[in-house]
Amino acid sequence: MFIMSEDSQRTQGRDAQSSNIMAGKAVAESVRTTLGPRGMDKMLVDSGGEVVITNDGATILNEMDIEHPAAQMIVEVAETQEEEVGDGTTTAGVIAGNLLGEAEDLIEQDVHATTIVEGYHEAAEIALDAIDEQISEAAVDDEVLKQVAESSMTGKGTGGLTAESLAETVVEAVRHVESDDGVARENVTVHTQIGASSNATELVPGIVIDEEPAHEGMPTEIEDASIAVLDVELGVRTGDVDAEYAIDSIDQLNAAIDAEESEVQGYAETVAESGADVVVTTEDVDDRVSTFLANEGILVFENVGSSDTADILSATGATRVGTLDDLEEADFGKADRIRSANFGDDDLAFVEGGAAAEAVTVFVRGGTEHIVDELERAIGDALDVAATALASGEVVPGAGATEIAIANKIREEAAGIEGRKQLAVTAFADALDVVPRTLAANTGQDPIDALVDLRAAHDSEGRAGLITDGEDVTIDDPLEFGVVDPADVKREAIESATEAATMIVRIDDVIAAE
Repeated sequence: MFIMSEDSQRTQGRDAQSSNIMAGKAVAESVRTTLGPRGMDKMLVDSGGEVVITNDGATILNEMDIEHPAAQMIVEVAETQEEEVGDGTTTAGVIAGNLLGEAEDLIEQDVHATTIVEGYHEAAEIALDAIDEQISEAAVDDEVLKQVAESSMTGKGTGGLTAESLAETVVEAVRHVESDDGVARENVTVHTQIGASSNATELVPGIVIDEEPAHEGMPTEIEDASIAVLDVELGVRTGDVDAEYAIDSIDQLNAAIDAEESEVQGYAETVAESGADVVVTTEDVDDRVSTFLANEGILVFENVGSSDTADILSATGATRVGTLDDLEEADFGKADRIRSANFGDDDLAFVEGGAAAEAVTVFVRGGTEHIVDELERAIGDALDVAATALASGEVVPGAGATEIAIANKIREEAAGIEGRKQLAVTAFADALDVVPRTLAANTGQDPIDALVDLRAAHDSEGRAGLITDGEDVTIDDPLEFGVVDPADVKREAIESATEAATMIVRIDDVIAAE
């Protein structure tokens, strides 16, 4: 009797556990060398020849063509970390991989998977308490936010800009969208544009859209703009049914032309008399209407996409109008300035100030596509962690100091845990050592010596991390050097890595259909 298809493949018991753990460890190992300020980049080439150069953990794992289901769980760890807090993806993935490695050693010692899972979850609870103990007492002000953003970007590709200078832009952007209701991170966008040095990166108090004026004679900049947003075709109306008209004389032809001209002129005059300085429409604009409006000094953008239209409505406070008969001044949006600028082959429109002040755009420049892409990723992560730190008001020391403190507390608590579960709790602490060990290896230090020195410094000073300053690497208090991370980044890394590792460890049967 056949229960499963003859083509199905089944792996059971220790073989299944070993296969899954090996796959998870392999994925984690692939991003380990990118961790820290001296982390290396990865070049990813897809089947079409597209190249991505980055050291962002989430990007690397997403770009990799991973098929093994257990390995895919590690990818999901990075994705969850990215979605929830925006950074720490490499840390979460590396921790998950080492939790699997420690679990593999315990399984070989005949420790049951359920015992390992219970021990890991208990250790994770201790770890979260240890993170709370590491929270800095200092208020999360602009200086701390800059430190958070800079720590996030250090070691990432930022072109000719330093992480310090970019951090100032990031903090300014996050502060701009802060209100009594919290931090509206979604109101900060990053727009990239190739064709200049990364030093030209700037903060735009508003939005940037890929649009150009409908007529070359239109003004390229309008101050104190009144914006009309239309779903109207400003041209001769056409029917939905194909039809032919017979013209028997020149008088009939002239009459038809005059009627068409009158219709077009009517559209142009209605728009001009409305008082709008800027017109945005989702439909076409007849060349004759464009010429008339250009002569009136009105800036028009035609065939604007739904996404850009929605952004303009949100940024300016305009109301979308479906017919010119309904166009009223009350429907206009407002902006301090709207300007059109040309960047090589691209034309961009900048909607700044006024109602648009609720939204800001980090306008990223770079000489090549690879540079602006990596800048976009780095700034995006920095915006996320700065917003997270501002919202929670909690930061912890970076540079491996928090992981050292967590591991130390778990080992202390493990002494009071009975049975084999104590082995799993201790193994959890050993797995966390991978962060400072990797940081040390990536800075050229001996991982074992560095770990011993870090533990000793932690025991004597209460806080110790690997501080990188140029070519020098020292063991000191990260808070004194401004190396800090949001506490939520550490919490999310522990929780997501634990969940993934325990799920993989409990699998003892893999059934794959062909």
